[in-house]
Amino acid sequence: MTRYLAQAWLVIVLGLCFGAALAGMQLFVADRIAENKLNETLSQIPALVPGAEHGEQTTVAGQTVFRALAGDRLVGWVVPAGGLGFGDRIELLIGSDPAGAVLTGLYVLDQKETPGLGNKIIESGWRAQFTGKELGAPLTVVKRDPTPGSPEIRAVTGATISSEAVCNIVNRAMTDEFRAALAAAAEE
Repeated sequence: MTRYLAQAWLVIVLGLCFGAALAGMQLFVADRIAENKLNETLSQIPALVPGAEHGEQTTVAGQTVFRALAGDRLVGWVVPAGGLGFGDRIELLIGSDPAGAVLTGLYVLDQKETPGLGNKIIESGWRAQFTGKELGAPLTVVKRDPTPGSPEIRAVTGATISSEAVCNIVNRAMTDEFRAALAAAAEE
């Protein structure tokens, strides 16, 4: 055993050095990454909520959300949410009306799904299915054209898991209790 450790000293030292360097780099760039995500979120607010000109960060029910504003008038909400997809974590921005009852838009802030399949969740045509969906019933994924007026979303062909992941993230983020908190905050 000692013989192996004596022979492996260089590998162990290099592993520790590279690990420390990676940890240091993560600490060095973490603030810049967070700032870039915030800037991207704020830039997407007018696209996610019709009539919004800008947004401001606030907290509702202990969760960070963004007020979508036209001047100083609330026209909707943008809710950051995330969860696991097929390949890795998916981070979304969910737009809703002031009452939190209807989806006004969906944006994929970050994803690492399979190129050419699951990453099609970023395409505006697929994301457009979410606009106008009422949030009273859970969103579900189907492999056919959705029934008009239903909470159905057509799956990305060959990427049902990624499609289901997005719907599950929206469903978990926009619970009845959270939507009620958004509606109450809109009244303030």
